[in-house]
Amino acid sequence: MKYFVACSIIILLGLLIKNKLRPALLFFGLILGYYFLDLISIDALLKNFVNQSLVTLVLLLMVSIVIEKTLFVSMLSEKLFEKSLSKSVLKMSFFTSLLSAFLNNTAVVASLMSIVKQNKHHAPSKLLLPLSYAAIFGGTITLVGTSTNLIVNGFVIERGLPSLEMFDFIYVGVPLALIGSFVLVFITRFLPEQKNETTFESYFIEAKLIKGSPLIGRSIKANGLRNLEYLFLSEILRQEHIISPVHPDEILQEEDILIFSGDIKEISLLEKFKGLELLHVKHELASNLVEAIISHESTLVGKSIKDVNFRTKFDASVIAIKRGEEKLSGKIAEATLCTGDSLVLAVGNDFYQRDNLKKNFYFLNNLKVNEKLSKIQSILVLIGFVGVILLSVFKIFSLLKGLFILLVGFVVYKMLSFDEIKRRFPYDLVLIIGSALGISGVIIDTGLAQLIANFLVQIFGGFGVYGTFFAIYIFTALLTEIITNNAAAALAFPIAYSTALSLDVSYLPFVMAVAYGASASFLTPYGYQTNLMVASVGGYNFKTFLKSGAVISIVHGLVVILLIPIFFKF
Repeated sequence: MKYFVACSIIILLGLLIKNKLRPALLFFGLILGYYFLDLISIDALLKNFVNQSLVTLVLLLMVSIVIEKTLFVSMLSEKLFEKSLSKSVLKMSFFTSLLSAFLNNTAVVASLMSIVKQNKHHAPSKLLLPLSYAAIFGGTITLVGTSTNLIVNGFVIERGLPSLEMFDFIYVGVPLALIGSFVLVFITRFLPEQKNETTFESYFIEAKLIKGSPLIGRSIKANGLRNLEYLFLSEILRQEHIISPVHPDEILQEEDILIFSGDIKEISLLEKFKGLELLHVKHELASNLVEAIISHESTLVGKSIKDVNFRTKFDASVIAIKRGEEKLSGKIAEATLCTGDSLVLAVGNDFYQRDNLKKNFYFLNNLKVNEKLSKIQSILVLIGFVGVILLSVFKIFSLLKGLFILLVGFVVYKMLSFDEIKRRFPYDLVLIIGSALGISGVIIDTGLAQLIANFLVQIFGGFGVYGTFFAIYIFTALLTEIITNNAAAALAFPIAYSTALSLDVSYLPFVMAVAYGASASFLTPYGYQTNLMVASVGGYNFKTFLKSGAVISIVHGLVVILLIPIFFKF
């Protein structure tokens, strides 16, 4: 049966790499398959979905919704930037790591991105990737800093072992964040220099010549459409035929769709041309523009705007779209959406009431769904959260109970609504982690983990325990670059645990190798959600991630491999 399980895991890996199906469905489908084959009992399967670490993670994410609304993040972040790029990167990195040690790092990056974009001293492209990496560093400082640490702790508890403590991770995490911050200064040389004005150059905007327009029958040049300062007429769509490149002497016809690329902030330039109407916009352009990125969990990925009936689904219209450095062509409505696409939406009155926003988008500007708390409320929230953390550290009150009480308090005092909980509840994460706990158990119980562990010991045993420990870290770090960090932890943990048993040494160094290896996602924009969030906005291509990520990965690996055995003895 162990070979059957091995084949099923290989298939799971292949499907995760292809990224055609949602990871939650793949993991849940696999654990259901194991249940029907009697590889796991229904009691064990269901028990995994109420695992202490999983419940703690969900509570932490719900509490983070309120912390995001406090005034402190935006107030402090405005003090981060100065004329020196190196000092700005260091200050931003320290601050981001500190926040990410206790808050969801996706929320931290989302909160700071707009501040980075608005800074007066440096191109956002020099700061956004360091922001993402600093959030990853910070997540490894505490037990609650990243879902990966909590998942690994869940595996530990499931094996009947003592739970990891809140600050077990600081011995490696703090040096990693400090050293990593200085390395972030070094990698800025690999990052593109895109000024604030040019970060929007790839936006794709449509406008249509309506009946009676004075522009009809005249050339592009004669109409003054050739030399717009911030917008470039890249092609004309005429009766399903694309004219590109556009010659200055091209005569415009009724119903022509003009496709511009350029700075979305200067879209009002098109309003001065009579009879040229922006498509997909019902209302006057004013304060109803929202900038959003397609999330990695979005149900829109792989579908066109037209196919999903975007306007009805969200009460919003897509007026512009950007995809990194790629030049888009054709109708916006027929563009197939991809993870990481930047959209500019013209939103209606009902937009903010929709319950599908957070799942599908990362928002880059302030929305009504992110209303801020008052100063007094912000102070109370901060005191409550810090109090819960301290009570758990000194073992006066468990973190689980403290977060429960805090969450109830937020709801009672109307700082958090049931609608917000419903919108932000991490259904996919619960399915992945609950299923992963069961899959991990099956890998161990069928003997597959022991088989792989014996193989690793055979191959790397000649290098001693340290060599096998190194192999576990590298295996997990490579895995996290091709699948998600949580999935990497789920697949690597049983192998690491069984390897420690085979070598008759402490499991802790190997468990820590999995935790830190699963968080070492620096080489691609797809391995970690914060990388994806900054990729399009910063204008980073795959080569940029490889260059800067390679440096960070090497330093991260060296620090982790050297420090773990010092603080967690074999």
